Amino acid sequence: MVVVKKILDFYINSSLHVAFSAFALVLMTQYFFDVKDDFSVALFAFFGTVVGYNFVKYDAIARLNRTQIKKELKTIVFLSFISLLACFYFFTQLSWMSKVSAFAFFGLTLLYTLPFFPNKQNARNWKGVKIYIVGITWVGVTVILPLVEAEIPFSIDVFLMAVQRFLLIFSMVLVFDIVDVKQDDIHLQTVPQKIGVEPTKKLGYVLLLLLLISDFFYTNNHHFLPFFFKLLVCGTIAVFLFFANENRSRYYASFWLESVPILWWLVLILTGF
Repeated sequence: MVVVKKILDFYINSSLHVAFSAFALVLMTQYFFDVKDDFSVALFAFFGTVVGYNFVKYDAIARLNRTQIKKELKTIVFLSFISLLACFYFFTQLSWMSKVSAFAFFGLTLLYTLPFFPNKQNARNWKGVKIYIVGITWVGVTVILPLVEAEIPFSIDVFLMAVQRFLLIFSMVLVFDIVDVKQDDIHLQTVPQKIGVEPTKKLGYVLLLLLLISDFFYTNNHHFLPFFFKLLVCGTIAVFLFFANENRSRYYASFWLESVPILWWLVLILTGF
């Protein structure tokens, strides 16, 4: 069990799990817009997520404590380097417009991580901003990028997908913020820090309900199957919200919650749709 726990911890700490979530969400976008046989964007999102998340999590540690880096962190740094090479390869496979879009969201990640102004904090530490930057970045990578690559023109359906994905990510981040409400710096002003845990849960329920209601405004290819899967996902996240509290283990959100998009994709694959 100790070995299994170490493997699981490395899998989570190295951002492989969240990267699979990004991979699955890209494929979900392609599924709903009938984009087939194009894994370049999904693989770019996968490796880019590994690089981006590890950069956000470990950049300061790697720069400030170089002589004290643990063995696991060295392995994560090596994995991130390999992922960077793979990310660059799949970046070269993208169209010109997709590359421009990818650069824009990469810039947002840098803004989130690095202090660009002297004596100023990075965007990650700006009061109440973190959740919006995370949501916009995930919308860009898992919705905008694959649709730009597929040359699907902007429409009300694209707009609705972007809004739905933002609401989905926002709701999931609320679970993380509830679980981490005691550990997060009070200056971050996360949603549960500002309005309390129970109101945050109610906000999450409302956002998930809005996501489902918005599904009926699609103009093309609206049928019961996509709505059923979104209902299943939203219901699952609502359950996570309901049982979320500051005493939950780190696996509650970092593993189980982030497994929801992966399971969503696997259900589609296994059912043959």
